[in-house]
Amino acid sequence: MAAPVTLQGIIQDIVDEMRAAPDRGKVATYIPSLAKVDPARFGMAVYTVDGECHAGGDDEVGFSIQSISKVFSLTLALGKAGDQLWERVGREPSGTAFNSIVQLEAERGIPRNPFINAGAIVVTDVNLAGHPPREAIGELVQLVRYLAEDESIAINEEVARSEERTGERNRALAHFMKSYGVLRHAPDLVLGTYFHACAIEMTCRQLAAAGRYLMLDGRHPGGGRTISSIRARRILSLMLTCGHYDASGDIAFRVGIPAKSGVGGGILAIVPGRASIAVWSPGLNANGNSQLGSLALERLAEATGWSLFNPGRLSDR
Repeated sequence: MAAPVTLQGIIQDIVDEMRAAPDRGKVATYIPSLAKVDPARFGMAVYTVDGECHAGGDDEVGFSIQSISKVFSLTLALGKAGDQLWERVGREPSGTAFNSIVQLEAERGIPRNPFINAGAIVVTDVNLAGHPPREAIGELVQLVRYLAEDESIAINEEVARSEERTGERNRALAHFMKSYGVLRHAPDLVLGTYFHACAIEMTCRQLAAAGRYLMLDGRHPGGGRTISSIRARRILSLMLTCGHYDASGDIAFRVGIPAKSGVGGGILAIVPGRASIAVWSPGLNANGNSQLGSLALERLAEATGWSLFNPGRLSDR
């Protein structure tokens, strides 16, 4: 009789396949600190609703979460501004690269969504209200520590400096939006905070732990509520439609799980009521998403039936 299929076994099979994959994508060379990361790395961690963590590969190696931080920044901003946030940033897929300036001119400085760079810069501007930059980034780091229940999470200052030295495209986005009055603070203050948020360093285990509040409809796993149910669902909807930039539709088609990627090679994916998933492989595809990380999520969805569009198999497990 064959041994029963377990989640840990599924993860180990995925880890073995990804470690042997010959085409791993290319690391983000435009940020010097990320260019030095070993493309052979691969890690995966899954927290299930019963509180268990299943992991494999390089799941305890820290990496720069980059744009995954936009999920946590958006959580903060919705708590501060509520639905007024949507007066300054849209909720539609972009269809262009994550750092594109093309749409901003046509749409008078209003970014398409909070997960492209321009939108995240606006979200950062909202979070700066009433705070000096050091306090604003400290508030974000403290939120991530609270969500992950891990006080060791910190910013990689080398990565933050590397981002500041090479962030000319983001400076262009910020100044363009400032010219339309979409940004309320000085672009340099906003960008300094934004670059430090992207430089938060976490392991797959820490990242999966931090995402549990979205798995739990806005509740903290230790008790109490982090955000309202409706805001948790809105964040998840944006992760599904906008979380992989101009490849978001393809990920929804192939995986069917709300997810947010980062150019550090990480992806945070959430199966509502089921699991919080973190995967990391530094090599990126042409859209700036983790090449093997995306494939690993596809394999996981196939093996577990965790796609949002497969409710029958979800209810069976």
